[in-house]
Amino acid sequence: MKAGDYFKLGEAFGYFFRKRDPNRPTNTNIKMMHWSNKISMAMFLIGVIVIVYRTFFR
Repeated sequence: MKAGDYFKLGEAFGYFFRKRDPNRPTNTNIKMMHWSNKISMAMFLIGVIVIVYRTFFR
């Protein structure tokens, strides 16, 4: 396994920008779960960016 394989973020960004699957059943609970997952992933990525910024520029 190469070192670059550890930094692939395609699945994380694909989760935000994927199209809806018409064959997948949908209900309110699943929609709320996906929105909370998206919010938590975005907050995590913002936190990582802040930590990296503070590490290199302070």
